[in-house]
Amino acid sequence: MLNKILGVALVAAVAFSSSAVAADKINGAGASFPAPLYYDWAFSYKKDTQNRVNYQSIGSGGGIKQITKRIVNFGASDKPLDSVKLGKSKLLQFPAVIGSIVVAFNVKGIADESLKLSNDVVADIFAGKITKWNDSKIAANNANIKLPNKRIIVVRRSDGSGTTYNFTYYLSGSSKSWKDNYGKGKAIDWPVGIGGKGNEGVANLIKQTPYSIGYIENAYKEKNHLSAAILKTANGKWVKAREANFKAAAKYASWTKEDNFHAMLALQPGDTSYPIVAATFILLPIEKPAMNKKVIAFYDYAFKNGDSSAKNLGYIPLPEATKKMIREYWAANIK
Repeated sequence: MLNKILGVALVAAVAFSSSAVAADKINGAGASFPAPLYYDWAFSYKKDTQNRVNYQSIGSGGGIKQITKRIVNFGASDKPLDSVKLGKSKLLQFPAVIGSIVVAFNVKGIADESLKLSNDVVADIFAGKITKWNDSKIAANNANIKLPNKRIIVVRRSDGSGTTYNFTYYLSGSSKSWKDNYGKGKAIDWPVGIGGKGNEGVANLIKQTPYSIGYIENAYKEKNHLSAAILKTANGKWVKAREANFKAAAKYASWTKEDNFHAMLALQPGDTSYPIVAATFILLPIEKPAMNKKVIAFYDYAFKNGDSSAKNLGYIPLPEATKKMIREYWAANIK
C-alpha cells in the first residue's frame, strides 16, 4: 500500500509541473525528508481544489538557496534557520510535519529491529573507527546475532542536507570525539563512506550494497523495505524506530512564534523517546504576501486534511496546538 501511495503521488507531482496557468501553480523545492508526503498532499490538493503544487526534492541546502534567490515560491529545510539568518534573507519559517531518521542497514541474516547499536557505536561507525560488522563493540550488545566478518560500507549524503544536519546533531550529542572532530552541519567533511543524493539516493545505495549502513528518513526505510537498528534514548534505554517512540520525542517540542519555531527534536528526554526525531520547515519570502497566501492555503489544507496521509507514510502530524500557533503566526506576518 505504501509503495502504491508513493508511486501515485510522485507521478502526480511530476504531472503538476506542466501545462499550468502561472497563477494556479505553486513551486517549492528543498528537503527530500518530507518529499513523499508533500507529493501526496499535492495530489489530494489538486483533486480537491484544482490548484497545483510542484515540489522538487533537491535537499535542504538547495531549498534554502533557491528561496533565498527567490527562484521558487517556498523553500523547505529540515534544518531550522535562526532569527538572524531569517532576518538577513527576509524569510518567514514554520514547521510542516515531524519525521524521524533511522540508521538503516543491509546485512543478510540480520532482521529489522534486531540489531542494537548504541549511539556512540553509531558515531564510531560513521567516523571510520569501527570498520567490521563483527567488531567487539557491536558484538557486545548483540550476543544472539551472528555478525559477519565483513567490512562495513558507510553510505551518507553527497548534497547539502537537513537530514545530515539532524543526524550529525545527534552524533555530536552522542560522542565527544565526533563533536570535536566533525561536528554538525548540512554538509561535513565525511571521514568515510560513499555518497548518495537525497534520501532517495542513500536509500537506493543501501538497498543495492551488501553490508552497508546509512541514515535516512523513516518513510524511505519503509518504502524500500530496509532494516533499521535499535538505538538508545538520551536516557540510555534501547528503543525501536516505531511511531509511538517518535511521538514520545516529539511531545517535547518547544516551539514559539517569537523565534520562528526554531527548535531541535533530537536526543529529547524520556525512556521511550526515539533519539533522531526532526521537524521539517517551510520558508517564505516576506515581500511576497499574495503568493504566500496561496502557499499557506495549501499547508492549511494539509493541516486539516493530511494527517492520515502523514501517518500512513511514517510521519508524525503536528499537534493541533502547534497548528493553531502556526495559523496565528501566518495571520501576524502575512498581510
